[in-house]
Amino acid sequence: MFLQAVVVGVGGFVGAIFRFALAGALTSMFPAARLPLGTLGVNMLGCLAIGLLSAAVETSWQLGPNTRALLFVGVLGSFTTFSTFAFESEFLVREGDYWRMFAYVGLHLVLGFALVFIGRALILRA
Repeated sequence: MFLQAVVVGVGGFVGAIFRFALAGALTSMFPAARLPLGTLGVNMLGCLAIGLLSAAVETSWQLGPNTRALLFVGVLGSFTTFSTFAFESEFLVREGDYWRMFAYVGLHLVLGFALVFIGRALILRA
């Protein structure tokens, strides 16, 4: 249990650094965006990655419990963040910008589900 906790911590460190870098890059690339594109981009990439990875594990990749914990709980769990998503959505409500909040939530839900489906389909149909 201790080893797995350390593995998750290492994965979390890696995921957090990747998230920080990608979200910052997206925000810098689109400074005039009226949506928090950094978190949107990270969450959508995370949805695609978990779709790809979960399908690969189900079909052909043999991963031990520590590797699964590293990738799924550590890296991807830290890379994507629904807590930030919820906070940013609530901020848009506080600002009275309901249209942007619904667009932001809708994009996360629709694109997230679609990208998990696409990621799985890419592996399962390969």
